[in-house]
Amino acid sequence: MRYVPHEYQEYAKEFIIREKVGALFLDCGLGKTVITLTAVWELLFDYFDIRKVLVIAPLRVARDTWGGELEKWEHLSGIGLSKVLGSEKERLAALEREAQVYVINRENVEWLVDSCRWDFDMVVIDELSSFKSNRAKRFKALKRVRPKVRRIVGLTGTPAPNGLIDLWAEIGLLDMGQRLGRFIGGYRERFFLPDKRSRQMVFSYKPRDGAEEAIYGLISDICISMRAGDYLDMPECVYNRVEVAMSGREMELYGKLEKDMLLPFAEGDIDAVNTAGLSNKLLQMANGAVYDENGRVRRIHDRKLEALEDLIEAANGKPVLVAYWYKHDLQRIVERVKAVELDTAEDMRKWNAGEVPVAVIHPASAGHGLNLQAGGSTLVWFGLTWSLELYQQMNARLWRQGQEDTVVIHHLIAKGTLDERVLAALERKDCGQAALVEAVRARIGGGKDGDREAV
Repeated sequence: MRYVPHEYQEYAKEFIIREKVGALFLDCGLGKTVITLTAVWELLFDYFDIRKVLVIAPLRVARDTWGGELEKWEHLSGIGLSKVLGSEKERLAALEREAQVYVINRENVEWLVDSCRWDFDMVVIDELSSFKSNRAKRFKALKRVRPKVRRIVGLTGTPAPNGLIDLWAEIGLLDMGQRLGRFIGGYRERFFLPDKRSRQMVFSYKPRDGAEEAIYGLISDICISMRAGDYLDMPECVYNRVEVAMSGREMELYGKLEKDMLLPFAEGDIDAVNTAGLSNKLLQMANGAVYDENGRVRRIHDRKLEALEDLIEAANGKPVLVAYWYKHDLQRIVERVKAVELDTAEDMRKWNAGEVPVAVIHPASAGHGLNLQAGGSTLVWFGLTWSLELYQQMNARLWRQGQEDTVVIHHLIAKGTLDERVLAALERKDCGQAALVEAVRARIGGGKDGDREAV
């Protein structure tokens, strides 16, 4: 296929070529893979600036997306790609193949650094936000070899899914601590104050006055953001809150678990050993079922299943995609509405071909690299996640370029439960991240100085 880049794609490609260290915060559907590969092609064959590139990506994206894009666009001919995936024997064989681009899943970064000779002069991190934890083994491993890398670019649509505190690891991996400091402790002390805490234990931090603007100013020279709505003809997206009410007895059980962290049953108690476990159990109960201490499913109510049936009926034959979180949710949804789980490539094909009236999918398996917009435009969140990244990426499977209908995203919310706090937290995180994205937004034709509006 012949590649005719949009103006914003040409701008982003030139940014990668110009900046040896850079981060692109690109919405889903803007073509970050083809943009990056086009820049890599020019750096390889026009500028002779690089010779060997490592792409680090989520497993599904590493397996399917990067190779698929190379095959798709005729202007990328000449780039050899090797997938460093599978067993250790298969990975070693892939590293021995003659190629210019090597793609590895992020879980194997530590293995690559510890077990193999490092000779990559450029690194592309697809989903930079997956390196937001400075304690993760993948972060520590890549940090050790970062000084050997001449060029590095990070790609993500969610640069700060849990707040600005995440930026230290992400930006530090790119610029080796030049902008936000070499140590996380110094970054926290300079820009943040303790927020939620228990005695000496600090659970979260909040920005100091003026910290946001200061952080944006420090990183703006190596970061640009682009929103799909600014550059693509995107369909309308409607967010809908569907409240369900549990009965008095069901709310009594919910309240007892919330207060005592225990619901006694003869065949096995429902218990939570800590606050994280309690949050997990309460969200399960809001959905209608909970795992007990023996791993058995305790059914509490069917309120969300009833609401889901109503939404499917109201769709009047239009396909409906349901996002679930717990395995018992999947079992109950499939049993109740005869939904088809989207798991394999064939499942995805059938959905996009319009052959699946009701489908169910886990956000973690649909987060990156899947195009599902051809199959439908209605998404129902049966159970929510605290992860803004997974939430936004899941929504972007339907709300993206190529979608022909208005996208409707329903959230099933059990009144008076943790559901309400999770949805509110997602909305707050989204607003906080939106400020960062706006601060480094690319203004094509006028750089990022705001002299001209984005095209």
